[in-house]
This record gives sequence, structure tokens and C-alpha cells, in this order.
Amino acid sequence: MEKPTHLQTTPLHATHVHHGAKMVDFAGWDMPIHYGSQIEEHQTVRTAAGMFDVSHMLNIDVTGRGAKAWLQRLLANDVARLKQPGKALYACLLREDGGIIDDLIVYFLADDHYRLVVNAGNADKDLAWLQQQLPAAEVQLQARRDLAIIALQGPQAADKFSQACPDSACISASQSLQPFQTRLINDWQISRTGYTGEDGFEISLPAAQAVTLWQQLHAVGVRPCGLGCRDTLRLEAGMNLYGQDMDESISPLNAGLAWTLAMQDERDFIGKAALLSQQASQQFVGLLLQERGVLRAHQTVHTSHGAGEITSGTFSPTLQQGIALARLPLAVQIGDTVSVDIRGKQLPAKVVKPPFVRHGKILVA
Repeated sequence: MEKPTHLQTTPLHATHVHHGAKMVDFAGWDMPIHYGSQIEEHQTVRTAAGMFDVSHMLNIDVTGRGAKAWLQRLLANDVARLKQPGKALYACLLREDGGIIDDLIVYFLADDHYRLVVNAGNADKDLAWLQQQLPAAEVQLQARRDLAIIALQGPQAADKFSQACPDSACISASQSLQPFQTRLINDWQISRTGYTGEDGFEISLPAAQAVTLWQQLHAVGVRPCGLGCRDTLRLEAGMNLYGQDMDESISPLNAGLAWTLAMQDERDFIGKAALLSQQASQQFVGLLLQERGVLRAHQTVHTSHGAGEITSGTFSPTLQQGIALARLPLAVQIGDTVSVDIRGKQLPAKVVKPPFVRHGKILVA
């Protein structure tokens, strides 16, 4: 079966193909799902260091003297919490009715310069929404399609980056940045952020330099990893995935994201009025399957308080059992046993509080 010819490619596409990656259509991009063993790639990130091409995600620069005030109106989390340049914040972009347009990271680079990183599948939609909300002056948007993004993740990430990067300023940044901090070094942005539950960096750099950095990291022993293990890693880390755990029909209150809402002060933002009139109708929890099997999205969860649904599920390579994120009735308690309908069989699962794994440690039992 021939692959669709309309798929977009990243600057690293030929490198992935050269290294034998299995390529798949992901949000309209031809991306590596794995390089031979998704399980081994997962374990490498938990124990050593792996790298991901995430150049399909979009950097959007927000500049101008009105940038801060505009983002305060636009995002449900408050960029005023970023007290000095070099800080980052996780936030949701909401509709007026409180539905989630996207989740993103906003980086505070200068008083008149912020950078948003948005999901690949939502990039065009997000950009159109942002432009619709743009004031006539004082704020400018620039989609940075000239940048690639490499995510270097794992407990050895800082050491490997220091070995691979010849620039002393980059080495200094990798050694001094704290989690959710970022630094601009010329046209590189190095951020201590990630989507795996491990230490690491997300590096935005000119597209023409991406292959060289990838090769340098590979030369010091960093393993190329595909989007398959990125999903199992993020699920073990209890991190939401847009399109599965949340979308425009879901409020942050029902997606385990109430902690991202800055509601206490007088600041108004798009969706706030709707959220103030809402209460959570479900809770967002983790499930541990108690028998052999695999939990998958959309499987029905039966509880003594009514039915719920799995939003994301997988077989955890670290725990060696099925795990899931799910929306369940509010009366269900952590520690309760529920049952999951798997192909007509009712299998028991334990309700737990995510994350399941962070920094290589199992946090549930």
C-alpha cells in the first residue's frame, strides 16, 4: 500500500529513513513510530537518553509591547506568573464555552517576546484562532516554520548534550537550567522541558542545523526514538494527550487540568465566565489493570457509581501491566476496584492517582 503523497516532512525525514525508522502518518506528517523496538526505545529513555524529532510541532513567536496583556486575556493560565525571562508555563487555550482548543507551553523570552509551542495537529487551527483574537496594534505573531525541534530525554540527557554540543554556552545552559526554564543562545532555544516524565531538553534550532545536532547526539550514544514510545512514556508520566484526553468538547475541569487555571484574581480570559458557572462532572484518574490485558481508549469502565470511559490506555513497559487514564464518576475513590469492558470481558482495575512513573520510579502499586 503506497503512502499518501500529501504528508509533510521534517528536516530530519531523510535521516529517519536512513536509520530504518518505520514511518507513519501522524497528524498529516510522515513521522517515525519506532526504529525497530518501541519497548527498547522506551526503556532507553527511562534509564539512559533518547532523542525525538518533534519538529512537527509549531513554534509561534508573540512579540510587541502588548504581548503580555494579550496572552493574559488569551490563556487560562496567567503569564504574569513568569516573573523573569527564561521561565516557562503550561497552559490551555480555551473557547468561550470553556472547551479546550489546545494545550501548549509558553516561554517568557523577554518583556516583549514570548514563544508558544503548540501541537502539530492543531497548529493551523491555533494560528487562525490567535490571529482572530489579535489586536490591531502592539502585538505581532510569527509562525516559526524555519525552526526544528529535537527532544533529548532521559537521566543521561544533560551529560549527553554536553558531550555532543561544541558550544560552551549551550553546555552551560544544559548544566544550569532548572525544570521549566529556557534560554536563548543566538538562534537556539534550549528548554528543560519534555513529555516523558524524565529529565531532558527540548531544543529549537534552525532547520538547516537539525541533522548535524541529531548526528552529534547519535555519535555520543543517544538512541533515536519514535512517537510510539513517546506515547507510552507520557502516559506512564500521567500527561494528557490532545485529541484523546481532552478536546474542544471537554472542560479543563473534567480533564485533570484544573491546576492550570488561574481563576483567583480579577484577570479575565477567554472561557473564564463559562468555567465559573461549571463544576466538574467527572474526575480524571489512573487505572491499573489487575489481570493480563491491554487497556485502550474508549473502553467502558463500570463502577458502583455509574459508568466511565478510558481516554488513553496502553501496556506499560515499566510496570509490565495495563495502565490507563480515564474519566470516572466523582464518587469513585482512589483505591477502589472497578471493571473494564475488554472485548466483552469484565476485567478488574484499580483506581490510582497518576502519574504512574516519574524519573524512573514507579509511583503506584
